[in-house]
Amino acid sequence: MRRLNLSILAIYVGILTSHAQAQEKQPSDTANYQSRKLHLDEVNIVSAYYNQDGNNSAVTGGIGTEKLIDFANTLDVQLSILNKKAHKNTFLFELGIDHYTSASSDKIDPNSISSASKSDTRIYPSVNWTNTNVKTGNAFGLSASYSHEYDYQSFGGGLHLTRVSKDKNRQFDFRGQVFLDRWSVILPVELRPPGYGSGAEGDSRPIDYKPRNSFSAFFGLSQVINTRLQGMLAIDPSYQHGLLATKYQRDYFTDGSERVENLPDDRYKLPIAIRLNYFLEDRFIIRTFYRYYMDNWGIRAHTAEIEVPVKLTSFVSLSPFYRYNNQKGTRYFTPFGQHKPTDTYYTSDYDLSTFHSSFLGGNLRLSPPRGVFGWQHFNSIELRYGHYIRSTGLNSDIVTVALKFK
Repeated sequence: MRRLNLSILAIYVGILTSHAQAQEKQPSDTANYQSRKLHLDEVNIVSAYYNQDGNNSAVTGGIGTEKLIDFANTLDVQLSILNKKAHKNTFLFELGIDHYTSASSDKIDPNSISSASKSDTRIYPSVNWTNTNVKTGNAFGLSASYSHEYDYQSFGGGLHLTRVSKDKNRQFDFRGQVFLDRWSVILPVELRPPGYGSGAEGDSRPIDYKPRNSFSAFFGLSQVINTRLQGMLAIDPSYQHGLLATKYQRDYFTDGSERVENLPDDRYKLPIAIRLNYFLEDRFIIRTFYRYYMDNWGIRAHTAEIEVPVKLTSFVSLSPFYRYNNQKGTRYFTPFGQHKPTDTYYTSDYDLSTFHSSFLGGNLRLSPPRGVFGWQHFNSIELRYGHYIRSTGLNSDIVTVALKFK
C-alpha cells in the first residue's frame, strides 16, 4: 500500500513545511537600493516516521497484511538576492529521502528471501526559482524535480504565477506542472511469462517498461473578507495518461482465475476546495477546509477539516486538528474473489474503494525570541502527531519534527 503511505506523508510534511517557512521580509526602503549579494534566508529540516497496518493488501488481491514503515526526511535551503528593479529572486533547493519497508510488497514473490520492493529508498531533489516584485507582490517562477525509486523514475517541471491586487486584499495564484514517469512492469511471480525478470537487483532477465505522464494545474483565489476573516477558493484539475494500474497487484475472479490489476490508461481528476480562516482574537485562529473530489473512474469524495491554533504564550502555540473524508469508490473495485471474468477493468485496491476515514492529532510549535536553546539562528521547532483511522480497518500513526534556521 505504498500509494496511501505517500499521500498521508504528503499531508503531514506539506503542513509542517508550510508552517516552518516564514513570510519573506520586504525591504523598508527600495528607493535607496544598494547592491546585495546572494544570501541565505532560511534552512528547513523535516523528518517523519510513519507506521501503518491493516488487512486489505492489494498485492494479494485485497486480503493480507498492509504493514508498512516509512522514514521520510526533507532538507530545503532558501537563498535570495534583490536586484536593481526591486525584484527579489528566491532560489529554493530541496532534497527528500524516504526509506520504507513493506510486508505487503514482499508478497510479490513470497517464495523468495526478499522481493524487489520489500524495502527501498526514494530520492527526490527539486529546485524552485521565483522572481517577486517587492512593491506589488506579483511573482513568477519555475521549478524542476526528479524522483527515483526501485520501480520508477520521474522528471518534473512547472511554473507558477502570483498576482496581487493594489489594496493587497486579493491574490490570484496559478501553478502548472508536468511529471514524466517511467515504470518498471513488475509482475507477481506466478503470473510472469517464461524468462520474465523479477526486477530485483542482480536479476538480468528482461522486464517491460511503461510511461505514465501527469499534467496538473492549480487556480487559487484568496480574499481578505474583513479584518478577521480570510477565504480562498481553489480548483486543482489534473490528467494522467499511461500505465495507471499497478501490475504486481493481483485480482481474483469468481471462476477461481487470477490476473494482474487492470485499469484505464487515462484518468481525469477535479478537486474543488474552499478554505476559511477566522481570527477569533490574538490567541485563537479557526482554520476550516472543505474539498469535493471527482474523477472519470467514478470516485467521489468529500473532505472537511478544522484546525484551531492556540497561542499559549508569545512563543508557544498548540494546534489540534481533525480531518474527515467520505469516499465513494470506483466502479472497477470489488473485494477479493468477486470480480467477474468478463470485466475489462478490475482492482481490489482499497484505496479506490468506498470508505470513510478520520485523521486527528496536533502540532506544537516553539519559537523563542532568542532562538531555540538560546541559539538565535535556530528560529523554531515543531512537533506534530497524527492518527489515521479508516473504515476498512487500516490504521496509521505518524510523528513529524520540523526545524527552521534563519
